[in-house]
Amino acid sequence: MVLQRNTDAKIWGKAGPGSEVSVKPSWDARTYTTPVRHDGSWSILLPTPEAGGPYSIVFSDGEELRLENVLVGEVWLCGGQSNMVMPMEGLGRGVVRMEEELSNTDKVPGIRLLLVNKAFSHLPQENASVANGGWTVCTRETLSPFSAAAYYFGKHLYDALGVPVGLIESCWGGTRSEAWTSKEALSEVPAFEDELSIVDNLPEDLGKKVAEWHETLDAEDPSWKGGTRNWAGKDLDEFGWREILTPNKIEIIEGLNFHGSLWYRKTIDIPKDWAGKDLTLSLSTVDDNDWTFFNGVQVGHTDGNVAKRVYTIPRSLVKKGKAVIAVRVVEECWSGGLVGEPDEIFIQVKGKDGSRIPLTGMWKYKVAMPKRACLDPKPDELNFPTLLYNAMIHPLVGYSIRGTIWYQGESNSDRTDLYGTLLPLMIQDWRKAWGYTFPFYITQISSFTDPQVSESIDPKQPETGWPFVRETQLETSKHMENCGLAVTIDIGEADDIHPINKYDVGKRLALQALAKTYGKDVVCDGPVYSGYVIKDGAIEISFDTDDGLRTSDGKDPIGFYIAGVDHVFHKAETRLSGNKVIVSSPKVTAPIAVRYAWAKNPLNNLVNDSGLPASPFRTDNWPQVTRR
Repeated sequence: MVLQRNTDAKIWGKAGPGSEVSVKPSWDARTYTTPVRHDGSWSILLPTPEAGGPYSIVFSDGEELRLENVLVGEVWLCGGQSNMVMPMEGLGRGVVRMEEELSNTDKVPGIRLLLVNKAFSHLPQENASVANGGWTVCTRETLSPFSAAAYYFGKHLYDALGVPVGLIESCWGGTRSEAWTSKEALSEVPAFEDELSIVDNLPEDLGKKVAEWHETLDAEDPSWKGGTRNWAGKDLDEFGWREILTPNKIEIIEGLNFHGSLWYRKTIDIPKDWAGKDLTLSLSTVDDNDWTFFNGVQVGHTDGNVAKRVYTIPRSLVKKGKAVIAVRVVEECWSGGLVGEPDEIFIQVKGKDGSRIPLTGMWKYKVAMPKRACLDPKPDELNFPTLLYNAMIHPLVGYSIRGTIWYQGESNSDRTDLYGTLLPLMIQDWRKAWGYTFPFYITQISSFTDPQVSESIDPKQPETGWPFVRETQLETSKHMENCGLAVTIDIGEADDIHPINKYDVGKRLALQALAKTYGKDVVCDGPVYSGYVIKDGAIEISFDTDDGLRTSDGKDPIGFYIAGVDHVFHKAETRLSGNKVIVSSPKVTAPIAVRYAWAKNPLNNLVNDSGLPASPFRTDNWPQVTRR
């Protein structure tokens, strides 16, 4: 593992009540002792040295426990939703520089990884569930499923600082910031009063009730009894199976009272040139839980109704000709089935764009075990207030960290009025729990969907919430102490909400830390909008920048829109003038407002001399025309 350097690192555990625990680190000649409390808990603050290692730590309460291969360096907590989750092996396609990094993990012996498993709880938990039994060294096997953005951030720190780096990944795709915030903090927000009252009234044995529901279903399910996976086989007789257009909700056929298990099956033809190659199987999202098979062999299992299902089919299973994909789905409550995005449901040769078979369309399906009662009470485990904080953040509180990087916001774009409160509240909440104002570096959400091409924008038309999320992230980074922003508006993808360029995401987050946390002389921010002046029928936009103002393609700035008193924004004519952009339009003779890169996928090319992009911004404060 990695302990934070130059600090009093909290170490805690359990031992016999009334006994004494001694702690002896190999970097120190001292032995530290602490009494064990009546409940068996103990904790101690262990002074850590300048970076180094490997060290050992010996614990004893009469019986010794020794930890080996302990490093001391910089520890960062990495949180957010799916763009932080996106692993080095990618989601259906590899991230930028994937193979290079996975093939050279032996060159980063000082980077250590701790992956917190996805979990939720209505009560604050003492212990976290973690992958691989705890901290791991960085190998191809441990790095492949780890956050790419987090790794690239850590790799840039490692190269720049020359010290060990510990990365703690605790994130979940499709999640909202309120799920990552404590009940104590959310109680200050009236909008969450009703949901928090539900949390208060959940039974203490909720976890047990959930487990019993699943155990009963599995025991009665004829396709699952004894774990035989009876309906997964390649040569299963599908007589009596029905067809369903996929993706779709099973309720369209089975009715709203269906809560139980069912199977989907699809037969495909594997091309000759695919034989003996690893494949990627992407099912998008499944509601709620899936067990996925290829020719009768399980290749994946995921719980939760938001996580993207992307599984690897090992080359040993891939043969030319007929193949059957079978998916067991357990729907706990409400709607269910294979319900994801059509363009995310496919099979392809792993890491090879273009060689792909879509899996949308007709699938065979059959109900295995319907149940009349849904799993109740069952708040949305991914997005219900406090539940992820309780299980995936609260157990980490106290472990000394240098700071946090954060990539989240897409899931809060439907309630941007609340996000302006929630994001700074969550940051304050975490800092209060740890007891110090650690650095918090935010990734501004990238671009997605069709590029903005409108010549004018009707102020009465509903707006996407994404620009307002970016605005909250920008304002939070500017006005909260010890915060920063990595702008990524230029590296999104129109057809994928998970852009593969996580290298620059990690690099830009690292630049924030190197400049603002470690005092390095590096440029970390792109041009920042600072004000405007209306002059001669145009608006002069000023920027704060220590590194010049230019465009990425050498052309005039694009992505600017200008409006008059009618609030109709028209695509603007622009030119650079020093650290200013002059914005005008023949359609707006008396301009009063300008917006830049203000769309879900806006045109943009404004950067500094280091190539760092300017953040989207607006000069007005007109209310959003909400689109739900």
